[in-house]
Formats: sequence, C-alpha cells, structure tokens
Amino acid sequence: MALRASGPSSPVASTRCIERSNGFPGATGPRLRAGSSTKPLKEFALIAALSRRFGRTGRSVLRGIGDDAAIVRPSPGYLLLLTTDLLAEGIHFDLATATFEDIGYKAAAANLSDIAAMGGTPQHLLVSLAIPTGYAASDILRLYRGVMTACRPHGVELIGGDTSASQRGLFISITLTGLVPPKEVLTRDGAKVGDLLYVTGTLGDSRAGLHLLTAKGQAQPYARHLIDRHLHPTPRITAGRLLASHGLATAAIDLSDGLSGDLAHLCTLSGVGAEIHSDTLPLSRACRAYAIASRTDPIRLALAGGEDYELLFTVPPRSRARLERLGARLGCAVSCIGTIRPKAFGLRLRNEKGSWRRLAITSYQHFQERPISL
Repeated sequence: MALRASGPSSPVASTRCIERSNGFPGATGPRLRAGSSTKPLKEFALIAALSRRFGRTGRSVLRGIGDDAAIVRPSPGYLLLLTTDLLAEGIHFDLATATFEDIGYKAAAANLSDIAAMGGTPQHLLVSLAIPTGYAASDILRLYRGVMTACRPHGVELIGGDTSASQRGLFISITLTGLVPPKEVLTRDGAKVGDLLYVTGTLGDSRAGLHLLTAKGQAQPYARHLIDRHLHPTPRITAGRLLASHGLATAAIDLSDGLSGDLAHLCTLSGVGAEIHSDTLPLSRACRAYAIASRTDPIRLALAGGEDYELLFTVPPRSRARLERLGARLGCAVSCIGTIRPKAFGLRLRNEKGSWRRLAITSYQHFQERPISL
C-alpha cells in the first residue's frame, strides 16, 4: 500500500526528543531532553514530509507515496523477492541505547540482509509504523533518515507504508522487494554432503557491542568498532549477488539469530548435518580484546551472537578456487569454517585439538528467553 494514515486521526504532542550523546553512534546511548519545544506529530503532515524528503523514485515506480497502493512496473526476466520484518520497542530496540537513526538503519539492514542471502538486488521499500503518544514528527523523520541511510547506497526506493497510533510502544514493520534472475536465486535447501561452509566478515561483534551498550567498558579502545557493528551492520548485497551470479553457492542464509541457530535452519531444510571448526571462526581483533577483558569465550560469542548479518553459505569443493579468485570484489573477507556432512552426523563442533562435541543451539529464539534489545 502507499504510505498513508491508518485509523482515526489523533495528533499527539511530544515533550521529548533524542540526541546523540557523543561523537560515535550509541557510545553511551541517547539522552532525553524533557520539555524541549517540538512540533506535535500530525498524521497527514508527517506523510507529506516523508514523501517530500524520502519519496523520490525512478521510472519503475508509476505511483509511490500518496495513493491507496503503490504501482510498480514489473521487471521482465526476473523473480520478485519479498521480505518483511517487524520490530517492537523493548524487544528489538531500546531508546536508552540507540538513537532513532540507529533504529531505522538497523531495521532496514535486517531486510537488506535477507535479500542478500537470496542473491538478489534490493529494489522497493515500504515502512509501517505504530507510534505511541510522546513522539514528535522530528523523531519519526530521524528514524526514516536512518532507514534511507542504509537503503540509498543500494538504490532502494521508498514507495509507501502505513502509520497508526500505538498504546504500547513503537512498532516498525518494513517490507522490502528485490529482484533475482530465475537461475541465480539462492535458498537454504541446496546444501550437499561434501560442500564447504563459508561465512563473510567476522562473527560475534554485534553481541559484544550489545554487551558494551548495556554495561560498563564503553571507553575501551575496542568499544567503538563493536558498538558500531551492532548498531550499523553491513548487509552483504555485493557478496550475495556475486555468489549467485557466478553460480558458486549451493545454499545460503543470513546470520540474524546466530551462527549455531542459522546453521541448524540451513541444515534442516537441506536435509544434512555439518561440522564446524572452532579455530577457523573469524573473530575481529576488537572482539578478541573484548573477550579477554570480559573473560568471555569468544567462540561462544561467534556461535550464539545474533545480528551480525553476515552470510553463511555452502560451496562445492570444486568451486573453492573460483571463490577465492573473486577476492576483493566480494567487498568482505570470506572464511571456510567447516563442511557439510550426512544428516545422521548431526551438528558438531571440533576444537583446535581435534576433539568433537555436539553443537548446542545457543542462538536467540522468540518466546523462549528474554529478547536481546538493540
């Protein structure tokens, strides 16, 4: 649908605005200024402002923000990818540790990462919000600014959404479309026994950054990198497209819940098992430094930590040299961390001494434990 108001018109006033606390995102979380003069949030004025600032579109969009539905010209010869995510205040984000820009950026990055995992090119964006009393129009504009900061480098266009009042916190729902050639789409169910397991980038940084945001130690030299990795992850769009267009990956998934859990998803759908080698898990120097200082096992951070938004993918051994030749074109490092095994093998972790143990699923799952907030 096009961006519009939902439900009865009910302007809400705000006495609050949020600002960055220092020179880098989320270092000590945002500060609240009570009693600041801000314009009250009015539905139709907000929609007009969003359309004016963020609603510019190209030739493929025949109708964008303003109508009952957006109209997009289909791209011949491509499959359409659709993904959506719902973020709830207190579950997925906390305004004590993130600015509105941070929240918008990460909400968009989560969807961009889904398109990357399918080998696609992101295209069009719809954003729906349920906004509680106490927010100003400037707050929402900052949230959208964060969304578009994540989307614009990939040419993504905002074409619509919805707005509503909320009685219990801020809710953000993002829907993103993407395109992929039919013969290049990546899925979770194509891994074969003998395939090599790879990941992009480094693991565990986001989990460490979250810990730093909610505890002491933010002044440490490694803190800035880890906090930024938590608040501003990098969707691996380029890597996903290259893996797909070169026919290298047999299966792929993005690491949103954590390596152990997302590996289990991939193996379940592919009907296989897997072995992971702990000494090959890619860890940044900042993550290792944090682990030493906090007396935390860095391998546990890599296995359990969610929201790294790296890609986990499988490659046949015969394609290993081709993958390595792509090198810098991927836009990130890739690391071989294990091998796909028969289903009866299960999921196992091998340590540097060569001994095995069953890989426990330590990733986050909704409804089973207290959520990890941004």
